[in-house]
Amino acid sequence: MKQRIEKLNVKDKTVIVRFDYNVPIHNGIILDDTKIIESLETIHYLLKNNCKIIILSHRGKVKTEEDKLLLSLESVAKRLKELIGREVYFSKAIMDVEVKKRIETMLPKDILLLENTRFLDVPNKLESSCDAQVSAYFASLGEVFVMDAFASSHRAHASTVGITKYLPSCIGFSVEKELISLEKFLKNPEHPFTVIMGGAKVEDKLELIETMLPKCDYLLLAGGLANSFLKALNFEIGSSLATESERTIEKLKQIMLNNRDKLMLPLDAICGSTYDENYTRYRKINEIDINEVILDMGIKTLEKYKTAIYKSKTIFLNGTMGVYEDPRYANGTKELLNTLKKQNTVVIVGGGDAVSAVRMLGFMKEEFTYLSSGGGATLEYLVKGHLIGIDSIMEESTIEVLDV
Repeated sequence: MKQRIEKLNVKDKTVIVRFDYNVPIHNGIILDDTKIIESLETIHYLLKNNCKIIILSHRGKVKTEEDKLLLSLESVAKRLKELIGREVYFSKAIMDVEVKKRIETMLPKDILLLENTRFLDVPNKLESSCDAQVSAYFASLGEVFVMDAFASSHRAHASTVGITKYLPSCIGFSVEKELISLEKFLKNPEHPFTVIMGGAKVEDKLELIETMLPKCDYLLLAGGLANSFLKALNFEIGSSLATESERTIEKLKQIMLNNRDKLMLPLDAICGSTYDENYTRYRKINEIDINEVILDMGIKTLEKYKTAIYKSKTIFLNGTMGVYEDPRYANGTKELLNTLKKQNTVVIVGGGDAVSAVRMLGFMKEEFTYLSSGGGATLEYLVKGHLIGIDSIMEESTIEVLDV
């Protein structure tokens, strides 16, 4: 077992914690604070042990200076303060001498959240490339590192992997629960095993799709992933999100040829328009116009997908069927969740969007076997059996531990 926070001596120390605060925010309002709530057990444990707490997290993909205007963590600091009932200080600076000075003046039980670590990706991808200087800098801010961001544990970033090279490290309560639950339900899933996968860019999940297919009995696709496969079949998908890479298109054709009995794609859709925000139309997949955009799956698709769902003994949902945040395009996701909750089988819902949909569409977490915070991380753990951000944590009994 990886070094657990209960076994590592953190008492009276300055502790750096990597959480996953990649939460949806609109006009400064947090739409789903599930990930923040999941971090509270580790925070309360550190407060009980009289620690100074330095929090690192990313939010979104930061590629330009303009992205920084939309992806700050300042709203997270305010919400965290409300949840724990004590001050949470926020630093807009990340790598700055003033940050170190501020930490030096902190008192035990003070909490400081640094700005989005991916702000360091502009312009040189210092965070996501696991830059050694950034990793060492993060480590210099404290005495112990706690990895409690399962959804980011498949990324070898400075704040997830690089920092572990310089500090005693352990996993937090959230990561520990994830590993125990996924080991129990998904490491050796009972078959028939169905994976339902949504998402934006097919390139981001292409390797996982290829590796997943031999392990599952059915792979049901939605969103941008499904659009790219439909495009490879020469369907008109209008202005819908899909790959532009000819190389990827050829790869998708080969995947479909080799897995025609496992792969399922949409038969119909609810579409919007590029020229009229009030436009909403039902379309069969072969009826989509060049100016239309696929934003949800249709009822015939759901009926088709149910044929696999009803046969399954284990189901993993990773992603949503459409733009569930808009009521006009939420029905596909809502009806799918309704179907899944009624199954007398193991149903794991994984990933930020899917878990947010469960909450925003009025479902209870108890209606499903397990809600995992990881999307890509859960998939990678399912496929490979390990994660680089967890691998980098030391094993128990290799560093200073508490006498228990």
